[in-house]
Amino acid sequence: MSMPVTLEASARVPRGRRLLARAAVAVALPLARLSPRRLRRVLGALARRARPATEAEALAARRAVVSVSKRCAGQGCLQRSIATAVLCRLTGCWPDWCTGVRTEPFRAHAWVEVDGRPVGEGEDARYYRAVMTVPARR
Repeated sequence: MSMPVTLEASARVPRGRRLLARAAVAVALPLARLSPRRLRRVLGALARRARPATEAEALAARRAVVSVSKRCAGQGCLQRSIATAVLCRLTGCWPDWCTGVRTEPFRAHAWVEVDGRPVGEGEDARYYRAVMTVPARR
């Protein structure tokens, strides 16, 4: 028997922003299928010359991505985090993009953060240890 998937609540997003969010989600899908090495290289190239994102910018991007994609609103943390970072980049900024693990119970997760704080994640995010990061240039 499969467990039900809880979706994050979607927010009202202006039409133009929704179109950009859909584009970011579409770009994120093939990127999520890359090897970790290639993904880090591509995201590193995207991060170049972008200013660091503010927490408000990263949260707005995350909410926009979640509002246009059921996968990103549910269990698709890798695609959601990539799409959030890509949407930020489309607006000229970049959050720290991270993947990590926790051991009890073992789980892998991907997220974006600003100033060392996960954006839009619940309390469980503090239990993850970052394994790979593509930081914003400070």
